[in-house]
Amino acid sequence: MRVRTDQGGQGWGLAAGDLTDVAALVGRRVDELFDPKVGVVEALATPLDFALHDLAGRLLDQPVHQLLGGHGTRAVPWYDGAIYFDDLDPDEAPRGLDAVLANCRDDYALGFRAFKVKIGRGHRWMAPEAGRRRDVDVTRAVREAFPDCRILVDANDGYTCADVLDYLDAVADCDVFWLEEPFPENREDLRRLREHLADRGTLVADGESEPDVPFLLDLGKEGLLDVLLMDVVSFGLTRWRALMPRLAELGVRASPHAWGLPLKSLYAAQIAAGLGNVPLVEGVPGTTDGVDTSAYRSVDGVLHVPDAPGFGLDLLVDTTR
Repeated sequence: MRVRTDQGGQGWGLAAGDLTDVAALVGRRVDELFDPKVGVVEALATPLDFALHDLAGRLLDQPVHQLLGGHGTRAVPWYDGAIYFDDLDPDEAPRGLDAVLANCRDDYALGFRAFKVKIGRGHRWMAPEAGRRRDVDVTRAVREAFPDCRILVDANDGYTCADVLDYLDAVADCDVFWLEEPFPENREDLRRLREHLADRGTLVADGESEPDVPFLLDLGKEGLLDVLLMDVVSFGLTRWRALMPRLAELGVRASPHAWGLPLKSLYAAQIAAGLGNVPLVEGVPGTTDGVDTSAYRSVDGVLHVPDAPGFGLDLLVDTTR
């Protein structure tokens, strides 16, 4: 969505939510819809969260991360979120571990130095025991091939607690940085998991899928979750601004889920640079037609966030109409 003022100001951003009534905002003052210290203050304007942040940054000649307080660093560590189950494709002649390692090599060449590896093959795509063995083999193969890189693993709730403890024992020497969504979150299993990880330093991340935020905060307060993952766009920048100080008080970090669109990774990096408390952000390798993203640079596992006004992203299309 693109927003313009009658004095020539312009901003744009990905939209989320019900757009039915946004036309009613035409003619309203910017300061009726948006407060630079808070974000969106008019409920009808919530779908324009990112467009209004971009507009405010451009009107004030400030990057969004500065609007957010500049509490982080503009050199934001990020990880490659694109390492999926390519070892299982195609059905008639699966490519095996080499396919996963080839993906890692390609994305290493793009500047990534951390890989999030999908696990949980035994939940849906392979027989349970064979799937767990393959998960272990993939994790160990990536660690051996990339000893200098971080490894994150994501089960998408595809494990039982007992199975994930067995998996962790089998990869105990692989220095797993974080474990994401091992099983549907519940206190009993998370307590068992926390005890199992007591001496390993592996972070437990959750909250991507249909998040119950008050429950997640309770789990974080109890020391059962380390990182919350609500989506950067559907959760919204204004809500992240309100929530992050509370997370910092609890000692819980955040990494807004960005999978699906490369632009979401850039938004997440602005959040990291602006709000801090983000250990690393999810990278979505790819390009976005019609958008100049060249102000963002990826070097040796770090995404460098620009100091350009707004999000530092310009549309390469006619924006005068």
